[in-house]
Amino acid sequence: MDYLVTALREHQELAIFLTLAVGFFIGKLRIGSFTLGTVVGTLLAGVLIGQLDIKVPAIVKTVFFDLFLFTTGYKVGPQFFRGLRKDALPQLAVTVVLCVTCLPSAYAAARLLGYDTGTAAGLLAGAFTESTVIGTAADAINRLDLPAAEKTGLVNNIPVAYAVTYLVGTGFVVWFLPTVGPWLMGIDLREEGRRLQAEVGGEEALEPGVRSAFQAFSVRAYRVTADRLANRTVAELEAMPRDLRVFVCRIRHAGQIIEPGPDTVVHKDDVVAVMTHTETLMARGAEIGPEVDDRVLLDFPAELLDVVVTQKAVVGKSLSELAALEMARGVFLRKLVRVGQTMPWSRETRIDRGDVLSLVGGKAKVERAAAAIGYADRPTVSTDMIFVGLGIFVGGLFGLLSVTIGGVPITLTASGGALIMGLVFGWLRAVRPTFGRIPEPAMWVFDTVGLTVFIGVVGLSAGPSFVSGLERSGPSLLLVGLIVAALPHTIAILFGRYVLGMNPLILLGACSGAGTVTAALRALEETSQSKLPALGYTVPYAVGNILLTAWGPVIVALMR
Repeated sequence: MDYLVTALREHQELAIFLTLAVGFFIGKLRIGSFTLGTVVGTLLAGVLIGQLDIKVPAIVKTVFFDLFLFTTGYKVGPQFFRGLRKDALPQLAVTVVLCVTCLPSAYAAARLLGYDTGTAAGLLAGAFTESTVIGTAADAINRLDLPAAEKTGLVNNIPVAYAVTYLVGTGFVVWFLPTVGPWLMGIDLREEGRRLQAEVGGEEALEPGVRSAFQAFSVRAYRVTADRLANRTVAELEAMPRDLRVFVCRIRHAGQIIEPGPDTVVHKDDVVAVMTHTETLMARGAEIGPEVDDRVLLDFPAELLDVVVTQKAVVGKSLSELAALEMARGVFLRKLVRVGQTMPWSRETRIDRGDVLSLVGGKAKVERAAAAIGYADRPTVSTDMIFVGLGIFVGGLFGLLSVTIGGVPITLTASGGALIMGLVFGWLRAVRPTFGRIPEPAMWVFDTVGLTVFIGVVGLSAGPSFVSGLERSGPSLLLVGLIVAALPHTIAILFGRYVLGMNPLILLGACSGAGTVTAALRALEETSQSKLPALGYTVPYAVGNILLTAWGPVIVALMR
C-alpha cells in the first residue's frame, strides 16, 4: 500500500489516469434507469483518490479545460450564430429567460443561506449542470485580492457544492421536463408527440457499427411492357408519378447499356434501372412491367456521402425546394444531422449552414449534388492541429482582456476566450470547410477526456477538504439545489408557452438545450415517442453553454 501511495504522490500522471479509469467505471453504474455520468463519476473518483494528498500542478487541468472549451464552441458555433436569426428568436428568447433566471436564483439562495463565494459558484454549476462554471469561477476567484489560503479554500468549495447539486439538478430536470412540463401547459406529451410525428419522420440513432436493415431506397430493374410508358423521354417518365421522386438510372436498349439523360427516349422492351423509395417500387413497380434480374445493369457505383451545407444558394431552402433542383436528380436524403443530433425532417424542413446531409444515390449524381450544396465531408483520421492550437491561443489572448467593476476584475479568462474562439472557428469551419477538420473520434477525446481530466484534477485537489465541506453544507444544498433548478425551468416553460405561443414539444426541447441537459432531451423523446423535441434543442444548447459559462466570473463578482 505504501508503494502505491508513494507512486501516486511522486508520479501524479498515474493518479490522473487512475482517476479516469475509476471515474468512468463509476459513471457507468446504473441504478434503475439513472447513471451518474462520467463527469460526476470522475469527480467522485478524484475526491476519493485525493484523500491520499496528491498535488497535481494546476497547469494540467487548465490545458485540458481549454481544449474542452474550444471543442464545445467548435461544435455549436454554426447554431450559435443561427440563433441570432429571426426564425430562431423564440428559442433564443426562452434560452435567455432560463439562463438569466439561473443567475439570480443561485445568487439569492447563496446570500439567503450565507454561502461563501466558492459554494455559490458550485451551486450555480451543479444545479444547472454546467461543469464549465467550475473552471471560469475558479479563475475569477484566483484573481481576487485575497490571501492565498482563503482563495484555495473558496476554490475547493466549488466542487463540493457542484457534486451535491449536480445530482439533484440533473435528476430533477430529467424528471421535471417530461412530467411536470406538460402539466404546466395542459397537454399530454405522448398525444402531442403522435400528432406532430405524423407530419415528420426521423431515424432512430443506433450504436456505432450498427445500422437498420431497412432500406428506404432501392434500385430495381424492370422490362418496359406498358404501352403508355413506351417511346417517352426519361424526363417525362420521371414526372409521371406525382409527388414521388422516381429516377431512371440506366437503360438496357438492344443489349447495350445506356447512361440516360433527361431527353433519352425509353422504348418498349427496354430494361430500366429505377431508383426510388422501396415502398413505391413494391406498390407500383409492376406498372412498368415484369421485374428482371439484370445484375450487370444494376451494377453501377452508388455512394453514401455526408455533405456539410455551406453554399449560400441552398442555405434556408426547404428540402422540397432542393429536391426540385436539377442537381438533386437521382439523389435522396438519408439523414439530416444538426450539431451532432439526428433531426426529424419533412419536405418543409429548411436547412441551415453547417447542417450535415447524408446523401445516397449514384456516385456521379451524389458528387454533383455535393458540389452544389457544400463540402463533401469524407472520413479521415487527421485533425487540423494548426487550427486547434491557433484558435485556443488567439482566444486565450482575447479572454485575458478585463474590465474592473466595483473593484472586481471581470474577464472572460483565457479559458472563456478559448470557448468564444471555438464558436468563431466552428462557424468558419461551416463556412469554409476546406480547413479546420476535427474528426468525430478526436472530437470525443478533446471534449470528453478534456473535461474529465479537468474535473478529475479538481477532485484530486479538493479531496482533503471535500468531506469537511460536505458536512458543513450538504443537507441544505440538496434542498436549495432542487429549488434553484426548478424555478428557471418553470418560468421558461410558462414564458415560452403563454407569451410566445411555442409548440410544447419544441419548447421542452429548447429548455433541455438551454439547461444543457442532454439526458432530459432523451427523456422527452422517449416519453413523447418522437424525435421532434430535438428541433428545439440545438440553438438553445449552443447559446446556453455560452451564457451559463459566462456566469462563473459574474457570480464571483456579485458575491464579493
